[in-house]
Amino acid sequence: MTRLKRRYYTLVFALFMSLFMSALMSGVITVINTGITEGFLTRWFHAWLVAWVVAFPLVSLIAPVAHWITRKLVETE
Repeated sequence: MTRLKRRYYTLVFALFMSLFMSALMSGVITVINTGITEGFLTRWFHAWLVAWVVAFPLVSLIAPVAHWITRKLVETE
């Protein structure tokens, strides 16, 4: 399998983090607001799509800051 260059690490991290978190959070909020009823998957997909469009650029911008703060707070070997 071909691997991406190291310079794409933050972008790839942001892609996966935003996909997972927006899917999980939109799913939870959709269940809380409407329950698991007919049309749930359609509502969830729509909520996820809106959430992901917002989450991806935000995670892309915030990830480097979060990594920097984490390095300041956590011991390194």
